[in-house]
Amino acid sequence: MNGTIWISYARPRPHWYGLDEAVKAEHLAKWASVAAASLAKGAESLGRYHIRGQQDFETTEIWRFASPEQAFDHWSRLTAAGYNQWFAFMNNVGEAVDAG
Repeated sequence: MNGTIWISYARPRPHWYGLDEAVKAEHLAKWASVAAASLAKGAESLGRYHIRGQQDFETTEIWRFASPEQAFDHWSRLTAAGYNQWFAFMNNVGEAVDAG
């Protein structure tokens, strides 16, 4: 697989905390289905991490995709599922560089 990495930093927006647990679970299930679809298309989740120390975000997720377009497709499907309504975020996409 080509070396396209997507790093997404996120934190819940204040109104996320006002949702009842059943509604949160519905949203989480939608976003999990987006992740499952990306995995089925060949993407690789490299993990979700809690950020410690002074940082504007709470978590980071790291994914590997075959191309920047596939990373953009993943993000587009997340936003279509309302992710950006409930979480503040910052995303980075990078491609592997030859170390030699």
